[in-house]
Amino acid sequence: MAALILEARGLNRHFGGVRAVDGVDIALRTGEVHALIGPNGAGKTTLVGLLSGRIAADAGSILLGGEEIVHLPAHRRVRKGIAYTFQITSIYPRLTVAENVDLARGGIEDLARVGLADRAEQVAGSLSYGHQRLLEVAMGLALKPRVLILDEPTQGLSEGEVAGFRALVRQITPATTVLLIEHNMDVVMDLADRITVLDFGRVLARGTPAEIRADAAVQAAYLGGDDAAA
Repeated sequence: MAALILEARGLNRHFGGVRAVDGVDIALRTGEVHALIGPNGAGKTTLVGLLSGRIAADAGSILLGGEEIVHLPAHRRVRKGIAYTFQITSIYPRLTVAENVDLARGGIEDLARVGLADRAEQVAGSLSYGHQRLLEVAMGLALKPRVLILDEPTQGLSEGEVAGFRALVRQITPATTVLLIEHNMDVVMDLADRITVLDFGRVLARGTPAEIRADAAVQAAYLGGDDAAA
């Protein structure tokens, strides 16, 4: 069994009376694709904000390669090997595609990996939404991360681009561990080695894709309900 690369224990973050993340434990093994799913409002984005350092934890521990990082700011975590692509695109729209990747210390190879090499000189803000998502993935890869957090990466992608994204994730693992927050359950079940399910800020279930599919509590809260595409 692969060693743990990122482990959170007892993470808490409350906003007023809302327990967005309430005592969550999650552990990522080196080289795996670990998916994080759950209904809208389950706490997924807050949790990855805590892991990446963009949100401060009220309580709990985060270990990266065995080192405590819970008190480190986001930029320090990036230097230690955690890269995070946003649910809402975060690029430099007035710069070219190549310049965006250059800022992340990357190059044409990173653009080629996401299928954007032929758009290197295009102004980033003129890209389609789906291509902007892929540019952000390229910027994350350019950081050569130990852990790459992808927040809704297939949102806005065409069917062909989704297929390319699946191939890309298979290519970058096991050299990079991927934490995937994704609404497309076909993508999740295809790529994930293990899945953690959140509901109301707590872990509802964790296991392999087969185990999650068969979990009655997960089906009731998520897979079989109206929020299956959340």
